[in-house]
Amino acid sequence: MTNTPTRIVLADDQDDIRSGFRLVLDSQPDMSIVGEAADGTGAFELARRLRPDVVLADIRMPGIDGLELTRLLAGPGVAHPTRVIVVTTFDLDDYVHTALRNGAAGFLLKRSGPSLLIEGVRAAMAGDALISPQITVRLLRRLTTPPPPPLSPVTGLGAAPLTHREQDIVRLVARGWTNSRIADELFISPGTVKTHIANVRTKLGTANRVGIAAWAWQTGLAVPEP
Repeated sequence: MTNTPTRIVLADDQDDIRSGFRLVLDSQPDMSIVGEAADGTGAFELARRLRPDVVLADIRMPGIDGLELTRLLAGPGVAHPTRVIVVTTFDLDDYVHTALRNGAAGFLLKRSGPSLLIEGVRAAMAGDALISPQITVRLLRRLTTPPPPPLSPVTGLGAAPLTHREQDIVRLVARGWTNSRIADELFISPGTVKTHIANVRTKLGTANRVGIAAWAWQTGLAVPEP
């Protein structure tokens, strides 16, 4: 396991937002801000020159917007993709879909708070895609109607059955909970949660926690809250 901090570039046209992100992320021993840009064009040039591990990109910026920046850095056909997390005030579904289609490694709302920002960076580094809980639940509610053919909620698509603990975690993932919150709820460590989620992803053949949540809603393991 490497001790090299995750190298991050911040792209936002608001100085105070970049300053806040820098304070939050630079306070983590495993993260380091290596560059900042106030527009998309500058962010693209920085990313190409510095080769950061992660770019945090606002959507509405001068020049190249965050969605196009995501496509240029992480989209299909990019030879050496960079992980891009979109961090924005705007939670429009079209933005979410476009960002993920363009290769985003996460879609977070600025109002979600510092802990989710930190977890989003770590999730991206682990190959996952973290989406703000408010957005996850709203998007996944659409999958409950009409119901698909019933599947056993304890098995994947022909894979090994989920353990009881994995089922508990899947239910909470489907509610949009972060690893830290799941860990607190189940009295286990965030690292244990991360391991269980990785095992579930393998069993279900899903790319990330969004796929896990979608599967849980489709099979009835998780149901909409009243």
